[in-house]
Amino acid sequence: MPPLRTALLQSSGRPGSVEANLKVLDEAAGRAAAAGAGLLVCPEMFLTGYAIGADVHRLAEPADGESADAVADIAVRHGHAVHYGYPERDGERVYNSAQLIGPDGARLANYRKTHLFGCFEQEWFTPGDDTVVQAELGGLTVGLMICYDVEFPENVRAHALAGTDLLLVPTAQMHPFQFVAESVVPVRAFENQMYVAYVNRTGPEGEFEFVGLSCRPAPTAPRAPAPAAARSWSSATPTPSSCGPRARTTRTCATAAPVCTRPWPDAPAASPPSFSALQGVRTP
Repeated sequence: MPPLRTALLQSSGRPGSVEANLKVLDEAAGRAAAAGAGLLVCPEMFLTGYAIGADVHRLAEPADGESADAVADIAVRHGHAVHYGYPERDGERVYNSAQLIGPDGARLANYRKTHLFGCFEQEWFTPGDDTVVQAELGGLTVGLMICYDVEFPENVRAHALAGTDLLLVPTAQMHPFQFVAESVVPVRAFENQMYVAYVNRTGPEGEFEFVGLSCRPAPTAPRAPAPAAARSWSSATPTPSSCGPRARTTRTCATAAPVCTRPWPDAPAASPPSFSALQGVRTP
C-alpha cells in the first residue's frame, strides 16, 4: 500500500475573511501537491477565523455551501484531499465543524465538535452528537475530531476500536497549554496505536494567543520536534513534525468543559505561520 503523504497547514489565515482564507488554502494546496501530498489538513475554524465573535453566525454555511464547493474545486485542481475547519449552519444551529473533501471533490465526511471549550465556544456553538466520524482515503480509515475532543482519552479510544488509522485533529490550541501538543497528543497516538495529525492556528487573535506546535505523531516512540518556526518540514518515517504556538482555564471536573478561557497577560509571541509536509506509512 503506498504511503499517504500528509501536509499540515499551520496558519491563522485572515480572521473574518473567507475569501482571503480560500486564497491561503489554494496556495498551500499547491505547495502540498508539489511535495507529493495526498492530504492537506488545516486548523480549527480555518475558513473564517476562530476569534471572530458574532461573525461566527454571519459567516456560517451549510456543509454543502458555496465555500465547500470552493474547497472541492481546490482539491480537484491540486489532486489531493483537503480537511478544513469551519462554522457549519444547520437551520438555527451553528456547529464548530471540520470537513474532509476527497481529491475528486466529493464530500467524504463532516464532523461537529462534541466538546466545546470555554465560554467563547459555548456562547456561539451547539455541541455535536457523533463521537466517531470516519472516511476511507488512500486505503486508510481516517477519523475526524476537533481540538479539545482529543484531550479526553475515551474519545480517541473509541476511534481506535472503530479501526481509525489516521486521526485528523484541527485545533485552536492556546497559551499556556503547549503540553497538549508536546505530550498529550503523542501519547494518544502511542496508546491507541494510530497516527494523529494535530494542526494548530498560530499567533495572536482577539483575546487568544495560539501556540502553533502542529505535529503528526506516530504509534511509535516520538522524535524531537522540528523547529516551530520552520517554513516546511518533511519526514520519510511516521514521526512527529514541528510541534507550530493555549489560554489559562478553570476546569470544573474531568468530564466538564472549562468554565471560561482567557489568555495570560504575559503570553509570549507565537512563532510565524509554517507549513509542514510529512509522510505517514500505514503498518500492517
